[in-house]
Amino acid sequence: MSIKGKLAINVGRLTRWGLTRFTRGGSSLPGKIATIIDANVLAELAKDYDVAIVTGTNGKTLTTALAVEALKQKYDTIVTNPTGSNMKQGIVSTFLAAPKVVAGQRGLAILEVDEGSLKHVVSHLKPKAFVHTNVFRDQMDRYGEIYSIYRLMADAAKQAPEATVIANGDSPIFNSIELPNPCQYFGFDHQADQEVIPHYNTDGILCSKCQAQLHYKSITYANLGKYYCPKCGHHRPQLNYRVTKLEELALTHSRFQIDGLTFEIPVAGLYNIYNALAAYSLARFFDLEPEQIQKGFQKAERVFGRQEFFEVNGKKVLLNLVKNPVGLNQVLELIGLDQHPFTLVALLNNRYADGTDVSWIWDGHYEQIVDFPIQSVITGGMKKEEMTLRLKVAGISPDIIQQKESLDEIIKAVESAETDYVHILATYTAMLELRKLLLDKGYLTKVPR
Repeated sequence: MSIKGKLAINVGRLTRWGLTRFTRGGSSLPGKIATIIDANVLAELAKDYDVAIVTGTNGKTLTTALAVEALKQKYDTIVTNPTGSNMKQGIVSTFLAAPKVVAGQRGLAILEVDEGSLKHVVSHLKPKAFVHTNVFRDQMDRYGEIYSIYRLMADAAKQAPEATVIANGDSPIFNSIELPNPCQYFGFDHQADQEVIPHYNTDGILCSKCQAQLHYKSITYANLGKYYCPKCGHHRPQLNYRVTKLEELALTHSRFQIDGLTFEIPVAGLYNIYNALAAYSLARFFDLEPEQIQKGFQKAERVFGRQEFFEVNGKKVLLNLVKNPVGLNQVLELIGLDQHPFTLVALLNNRYADGTDVSWIWDGHYEQIVDFPIQSVITGGMKKEEMTLRLKVAGISPDIIQQKESLDEIIKAVESAETDYVHILATYTAMLELRKLLLDKGYLTKVPR
């Protein structure tokens, strides 16, 4: 190791110690400082680890968390970034906090990586596997359209051609570029074939070979499903891992079968079953038996900000992160399972980490919530006026909407809500800021997993 590398690691670890000692920690600052000292410090830190990278628009954090719980059935030490700090400096910070690998052994690192950061970390990490969850329109100010996002992912995979790409086979975009990598696919096979027409506003349903509109034998949501091209015959690849049955979809959990074996996870929604399937596929890549994965999933917990339950003055509160139209629609369908009268809180920020362009809320299907048992609505965040307008246009009565100036006011409104149930939808930075206040007030008792 070079003198510069040693200095970078020591200073980074000292910074982390200070943050842990005097604050709640969780900052990517140690990684940022270490990288400034030595731009190649990540390669040094990761050299004794086998690495798997989880990337894509939605589902990175939960897929990573579930894979880690499963792989704990086989590996004693696993390095991961559970707070979702998924850019280069955050990943460096993760390794700075990792225990030393025993001489002569290899560690295992399961890391979620932001799509835009892939090109900055892949050459340093030398991954054995990539997991591609999905690609939807997200933070268009950063990434542009879905094909630009996937190009970032494909180019990163090409940097490590020996790494296996484990991709969502139900997503047509993952069958649009020839990769030099070995490829495996996961998807849903729980329904009998029938002709299904996707919604007219669905992205990514043109054939990558001939540009004709794709047809479907089944659709789970958005453009995900058993697609085929009636013009040239292009179709969904053969699946290596399959959801074969949906047993129960509830507000608090999901039960389903993968390749005939029943699994249960403590979160709801089809999109989270995809995350579980992706985690299962990665665990199988690392030679875990299905029964081991099943035991790991049984120990899984909710990930912060993703279907996170807590109480505020006796009110049962469910917090969900929303950041793009497809994810938003899935969350809206999820809270539609709640038959209790509830208060809806919608927080919209437009910081860089959220995406500065918030026009995506106009593509979300808020109209479906008009028939939900919503008693009152509270809006807040940096773009609260636009959030309020969007809900009014969706058909929510202005008489039940309260617009709040600060998160303190939001919490006070939740404390005094007339309903026993509250659903909070928040963009990324709004979610983080709200969680900090809830921790300070004692409504949450632990830092993010």
